[in-house]
Amino acid sequence: MGGYEKEIDVSVSEGLRGRKVGVLGGTGPQGRGLARRFGAAGLDVVLGSRDAERAAQTAAGLPGRVRGGSNADAAAEADIVVVAVPWEGHAELLTALAPVLAGKIVVDCVNPLGFDKQGAYALVVEEGSAAQQAAAILTGSRVVAAFHHVSAVLLEDPDLDTVDTDVLVLGDDREATDLVRDLAATIPGVRGVYGGRLRNAHQVEAFTANLISVNRRYRAHAGLRITDV
Repeated sequence: MGGYEKEIDVSVSEGLRGRKVGVLGGTGPQGRGLARRFGAAGLDVVLGSRDAERAAQTAAGLPGRVRGGSNADAAAEADIVVVAVPWEGHAELLTALAPVLAGKIVVDCVNPLGFDKQGAYALVVEEGSAAQQAAAILTGSRVVAAFHHVSAVLLEDPDLDTVDTDVLVLGDDREATDLVRDLAATIPGVRGVYGGRLRNAHQVEAFTANLISVNRRYRAHAGLRITDV
């Protein structure tokens, strides 16, 4: 069993102390994987889902202080909320939860992608990107884009102590992006790297299609590393 399962009192940054992390769509691979790693780092996590019972069952199998509930529960209880829902339900869910998400940091990691015989490709989003759509809906929230390129397979693997990747963090609020960079760094092996304003989120979301192509060709779980930083 990986060492991180046994050590859940890893120190976190001062800014994250006392803050609870919610994961919307937490029973999907990406949300479940992030919740696993945040819980292993010693953070309090609320794993949300459309099915609260399923969320509770999923949370019971994760390390650390992770509990399950509805997406509304996760949004209400958390200080930092990660959006890891399918693109098809993105706008509808955020519209419904906008009032309760007001004043909170919302981390959007949704990749609007399509798939055909040639593979994955980026979809056109009216607002420019999923993160910009979130910002347009959640006018009272501090929206940050991050965690687009972290392999769910690696996040969920209990035998991996570290995940070898950087996380690009984009946003217009310096304090919020710095806090999300710290959140990324709670995962051993991961670095949060500032990647620009929210208006540049489209390139980051779309690049996921390229990584899917890399992974299919080389049968890998490739991530991203930024050099000279």
